[in-house]
Amino acid sequence: MRGLLVNSNQPKWHGRQFHYQPEKSHVHPFLVALWNAVKEETDGSVDIEVLADNGGLKLSHLEIVDRVTRGEIEFYALMGSIMGPLVPAMNIQSLPFIFRNNDDVYSSMDGLLGDFLRKELQAKGIYLLPSGLMENGFRHIVTNNRPIYTAADLEGLSIRIPEGAVFEDTFKAFGANPVQLFVLELYEALRIGKLHAQENPLAIIDSLKLYEVTKYISMTSHMWSGFNIIGSLSFWESLPTNFQQIILKNVKKFVDLQRQHTINLNHTLSQSLQTKGMLINVADTSSFRAHLGKSFYQKWKNEVGAQAWDLLEAQVGKLT
Repeated sequence: MRGLLVNSNQPKWHGRQFHYQPEKSHVHPFLVALWNAVKEETDGSVDIEVLADNGGLKLSHLEIVDRVTRGEIEFYALMGSIMGPLVPAMNIQSLPFIFRNNDDVYSSMDGLLGDFLRKELQAKGIYLLPSGLMENGFRHIVTNNRPIYTAADLEGLSIRIPEGAVFEDTFKAFGANPVQLFVLELYEALRIGKLHAQENPLAIIDSLKLYEVTKYISMTSHMWSGFNIIGSLSFWESLPTNFQQIILKNVKKFVDLQRQHTINLNHTLSQSLQTKGMLINVADTSSFRAHLGKSFYQKWKNEVGAQAWDLLEAQVGKLT
């Protein structure tokens, strides 16, 4: 298999960690530090190269995930709902107005719900690393022509969304016209006017320099998002147990640091983005919730499954 090389001394596991954020992001430096620490603690036996912007691969997220399952790419970091077609319960991470704060997210995903999702993904050849959910932040709506105050302002608005049925379902419920587009194509689409809006955490607005091609940030906190570190199950199982433990220890250490860094970053960006010319308003989220209603959550409860939904509600309270 790719990754295992044998020399006269000892086996060496070489691999690649892909992610789709720029090098100058709230993701890349922490992944580099994580795998540098693993390399040092394994005396060079585990050597993982971190590739920002997906290393230039022009593939969809699911195409890259497929390569992970086949052992052609060792590690990837991506939003959970992108893996919804493989494991419907992964859509939970992107459901609107589910999580009240970061603690809700971490207690769910680092706990029993995370264990359930790990088991489901393992059946697909994917290893979801425990405590490996990196922070991105609560998502807000960004436009280049007018601010968003209520759900009525979204009526007919062409807005970029990432891959995933939950995003499309949510924004259709809001009355918008959602368009799936790969994140690395987002800047140009906004620049030429192909789209008039997008939604992302503040950290993404900053790292992708979207302040150059948009004007308004409407604070909606409509969804939380983060990046799950996943690995090829076959590659993971090829590692000795002591190396697995070294990796898991460093995943927890550097993901904890990344989470706190990004929470602080999103907090400060609300000020710094204004100095770059953006105008910020707080939207009336009650109008967004009214557009969803109980039927929306009942549909997604059926989609993700009763067991996953019960584990979610055990942390965040009753939803339906």
